[in-house]
Amino acid sequence: MSDRTMLAIGRSSFSVSRLTKRAVQVLVATALTAAASLVILMLNNVLTAKSGWQQGLDVWLAFIRRSDILGTMLLTAIVTIAFLYWQREHERR
Repeated sequence: MSDRTMLAIGRSSFSVSRLTKRAVQVLVATALTAAASLVILMLNNVLTAKSGWQQGLDVWLAFIRRSDILGTMLLTAIVTIAFLYWQREHERR
């Protein structure tokens, strides 16, 4: 079995190693989680507090800089990607 696979980014496809593809997928999943938390925290701050978007951004920055939060986001992304690949391998058999 080949250790290379295709990584599609936009309209381009790149031949990369499987480890690189999984690392990129983990990073994208973590970035999407951070973006979702940004939206939630900013909207929460605007709707409940008498402050603005800037205060919401400050709350998010304080939240996202915590190592336990980053570790949880990365661990969740790694486990999810690993499970999906494991499940896909068992469906092929």
